Amino acid sequence: MKIALVTGGGRGIGRAIADDLARDHRVAITYFSDKPAGKVFTIKHPGSLAVRSDLTDPEEPAELVKLVISAFGRIDILVNNAGIVQETPHDTVDAALHARIYQANVTAPAALLAAALPHMAPGSAVLNIASINAASPPESAGVYAASKAALIAMTKSQAKALGPRGIRVNAIAPGAIERDYAPRADEVQQQIREDTALARNGEPADIAGPARFLLSEAAGFITGEVLTVSGGYRL
Repeated sequence: MKIALVTGGGRGIGRAIADDLARDHRVAITYFSDKPAGKVFTIKHPGSLAVRSDLTDPEEPAELVKLVISAFGRIDILVNNAGIVQETPHDTVDAALHARIYQANVTAPAALLAAALPHMAPGSAVLNIASINAASPPESAGVYAASKAALIAMTKSQAKALGPRGIRVNAIAPGAIERDYAPRADEVQQQIREDTALARNGEPADIAGPARFLLSEAAGFITGEVLTVSGGYRL
């Protein structure tokens, strides 16, 4: 049974991916703001691990990997899903906020991979959760979009570097995925549906299936790719 670490696995896309993988993997998740999420996950999936982790802390990735290795002995799958989505104005610059966004969305995934690599064998897989905003940035969240563009560039670089070791690295760029913990206004959801070819809102489960594929042996000859999963948003 493979061992998977899913960051931000307490809710939303991360939770959907973790729940799906837990059907036939041993799964460790991280959570941060949703404190009951970890207990709920471990009750639902006996033998799993849930760790409260703040990945804006530069020391957290290495400590997290130590905990997972202590529990399971290795890491076969790393899903970098945790991140910060926040608006940033263009008429002022909050350097501390910019740094925090990049720490969570770019530096932490890099640090987690670096810490996990000694424990990843050939055949392991990494999945970075990017965003359609990397290619189509919203006017109010340019720093977030830039961080996801950086994550995509890093994905391709990691794939080149780790290919000879038999480790694949891919990314998914989700479109507008609904969040039960922070639902969008009705009019915003309606606009998304009008801009989407499939004429419906995305759900976290819509990302879990493609994630499972990219992490599986069925995708064994796929690396360095970015799969957009958006229902045809803004085609």
